[in-house]
Amino acid sequence: MIEEGSKRGKAMVEKRQLFMEMRAQNFDVIRLSTYRTACKLRFVQKRCNLHLVDVWNMIEAFRDSGLNTLDHNAEINVSRLETILSSIYYQLNKRLPTTHQINVEQSIGLLLNFMVATYDSEGHGKLTVFSMKSMLATMCGGKIVDKLRYIFSQISDSNGVMAFAKFDQFLREVLKLPTAVFEGPSFGYTEHSVRTCFPQQKKILLNTFLDILMADPPPQCLVWLPLMHRLANVENVFHPVECSYCRSESMMGFRYRCQQCHGYQLCQSCFWRGHANGPHSNQHQMKEHSSWKSPAKKLSHAISKSLGCVPIGEPPHPMFPEQSEKPQDTMAHTVQQKPVANNMNNTMLMSSGAPTPTKSVLESPSRLDEEHRLIARYAARLAAEAGNSTVSSSTVSSSTQCPPTDLSFNFDANKQQRQLIAELENKNRSLREILQEIQRLRLEHEQASQPTPEKAQQNPTLLAELRLLRHRKDELERRMSALQESRRELMVQLEGLMRLLKDEEQKQAAQTGGSPHSSPSHGAGCSMPMPIRSTSAGSTPTHTPQDCLAGVGGDVLEAFAHGVPRNLRNDLLVAADSITNTMSSLVKELHSVDDAAEEEDNNMRNGGLRDRAEAE
Repeated sequence: MIEEGSKRGKAMVEKRQLFMEMRAQNFDVIRLSTYRTACKLRFVQKRCNLHLVDVWNMIEAFRDSGLNTLDHNAEINVSRLETILSSIYYQLNKRLPTTHQINVEQSIGLLLNFMVATYDSEGHGKLTVFSMKSMLATMCGGKIVDKLRYIFSQISDSNGVMAFAKFDQFLREVLKLPTAVFEGPSFGYTEHSVRTCFPQQKKILLNTFLDILMADPPPQCLVWLPLMHRLANVENVFHPVECSYCRSESMMGFRYRCQQCHGYQLCQSCFWRGHANGPHSNQHQMKEHSSWKSPAKKLSHAISKSLGCVPIGEPPHPMFPEQSEKPQDTMAHTVQQKPVANNMNNTMLMSSGAPTPTKSVLESPSRLDEEHRLIARYAARLAAEAGNSTVSSSTVSSSTQCPPTDLSFNFDANKQQRQLIAELENKNRSLREILQEIQRLRLEHEQASQPTPEKAQQNPTLLAELRLLRHRKDELERRMSALQESRRELMVQLEGLMRLLKDEEQKQAAQTGGSPHSSPSHGAGCSMPMPIRSTSAGSTPTHTPQDCLAGVGGDVLEAFAHGVPRNLRNDLLVAADSITNTMSSLVKELHSVDDAAEEEDNNMRNGGLRDRAEAE
């Protein structure tokens, strides 16, 4: 019973942990509910490490778990949900480098408790398949256009047309996320939410669905969704501009410029909290900036735009071909199903489900394959239209499906095709520039990693000091060798003196008839000045006489082995300790020279690297 109670208490603590951490961030000081909701959900996304899982990987996990074969209203228990989350996070750790591994168990616990608290508030222990798909597809990482394409595949019918009842079900599920972070009064579900998103349209295809949900502004009930993605994109954006309120010399994230007060700009923290000073008021219209452009770049962009070199309006998303296919748990129905001979692997990936990311996001097979197909499709269209105005129109039209007949439709189609082709060309140009930059950085890294012998010739002062230290080290080594030789000779002399002392004691004992150890010796021939014992050898360990006389003859050892102290014996011990202390001091000095030499080597090496960095 005690163990069950402790487990229950631990589960309650883990369930509340994420919400307690979110409240500690003090998001409630943000006065605008849209930014407040987006910041809270972005915190949950990052805390659960969902921002590291791309939407393509999430779709693949759904397919591997068999969720694409289940009905949307089917229920799964919490234990199976935990198994699915474990598979998602363990696959994520396999893709991440070893230095960026996540705590899988903690991430599973936080996300599982958040999902249960959001979608199982009554405590049934079960969630519907559609609830789990909607939540994970919305809160994972990746582009918003890819997420919306997948969501459309789940709520469209066999003709590729959105079912309003399914979209209403999606709104019910996705709007539980703001409610879970205590923003239900602003973004809760209502019965009129569907009609506020699509007030006039009756037949919603994919491109119409994307146009409306990615418009500026988007539908009011989902206005926090694109803002959450913009927050993720500007977290590391730097603006070298001073905030007009807090006087911070730079900004990170969003930057807000007043449209009425000249030169008045606020950082995102001050704007979100409603700070204002001077003539500026919170009622003034503010423009949000997610990047920084220098005045020179702004001028060149304006000139290019006026000359027609830059398209005035770019579509918010690429145009996708409409097809009538059975909806499935993939993104296949939004892409033209025509096999490509040069890239059969990509075709198989597109027809079987979401593509698996390769080593580089820039080389994603789905993106490249889709671009190639769009280019081929619209190139064929342009060729067909050009052929209709020439004599060989029949030959060209045989390679196309149906030539357009309406002139206004031709004009709109040509304009749309030119925009698409320009957009694809810009993407390909950017890709080539990025690949060239990667190659340049790789070459610079290889050149920097190769050692150059001329680096050692860059600092003559350090080389001179290093040579001086090495010379000093050689001198100390020679001095140490000389002291060791002197110590050995001194020990030999001590052994001779001890023999003389022993002979003198035996003679005195023979004359007096007593024991040779009965009285101390005070022979005049053995008197000699003795050094005073130094007290400065603080860290030198105390040596016994046997240690000091190691390797010396037995007479010295025998003399020091007697328990009765004598003056000569003490003097000899003092002399031996002095020699030992001198040797210890010499060894310490030698070690300090070695450390100084090593430090000089490091300084010279670091100095060479700094010089090279400055030169570059």
